[in-house]
Amino acid sequence: MRCRRTWTRAVAAGEPRRIGYLYVLPALTVYVLFLLLPLLHTGWLSLFEWDGLSVGRWVGFDNYRTMFAEQGAGAAFGHVAVLMVFFGVFPVSIGLVLATALHRARVRALPLFRTALFLPQVIAMVVVAVAWQRIFAPDGAVNDALRTIGLGGWARAWLGDQSTALLAVGIVGTWVQTGLATVLFLGGIGKISGELFEAVRLDGAGAPTEFRVIVLPALGGEIGVALTLTMIAALRTFDLVFIMTPLGGPGGSTTVPAYEIYQRAFLTGQVGSAAAIGVAITAIAFTITFLITRLAGRERA
Repeated sequence: MRCRRTWTRAVAAGEPRRIGYLYVLPALTVYVLFLLLPLLHTGWLSLFEWDGLSVGRWVGFDNYRTMFAEQGAGAAFGHVAVLMVFFGVFPVSIGLVLATALHRARVRALPLFRTALFLPQVIAMVVVAVAWQRIFAPDGAVNDALRTIGLGGWARAWLGDQSTALLAVGIVGTWVQTGLATVLFLGGIGKISGELFEAVRLDGAGAPTEFRVIVLPALGGEIGVALTLTMIAALRTFDLVFIMTPLGGPGGSTTVPAYEIYQRAFLTGQVGSAAAIGVAITAIAFTITFLITRLAGRERA
């Protein structure tokens, strides 16, 4: 009640902007204290060689130069680039097809189907990792299915094979993120006027034309949001790798930047190097978000 009277007096005095700043101040304070300051502190730590216990030694940008020169860190960023395809490109592509098909088919149990698709987002990622670790085990469901259909020669220890471990983690990422993308696109398609679909169908156009002419242009914003969320999820992937492929997989084949941060900061005492990797991940996330936002805004225009 007091805030309302204060706002009324400010409006009468012609000062709504000042009161608006006061309303934003608590959120801005939380943002600065719990996001901006820790990020700046991480950037400061990345300029030191520090083990987390003794006095740090100033090294400037040596941690960044070393990070890009090291084989382990370079491989980790290469692996996360592959995971971005599995976490982002594949789920968005599959989600577009699924959402369009569900809308066109007029599925009666659509709310139930939507809930089932979104379920992987609700389940704890540790539970997902443990379940899929069992599925990809040598005696798991994948190998059993291959033997059943006569492809027993393809059976292998998927998570223990250097050539397939990252692929297995990527498949799990696709499974987790597809539901999120599909639900976003279903909501976007639901906002499209039905008259547009009727007009295209009256012209004799099929599903591919309907998708290209109506659905795809109208979902520019939703595609941008889905890509941003899934790409960032790929960048910060840790629990799947940590549970499914301990120690970064066979021969470090599934090491990702988030796992490198954990290993360097808590196991090998390279806090400065870990901070440098964290800053690099943040910069990549900001860059990806900026580019996707610009492209999505251009598509809308």
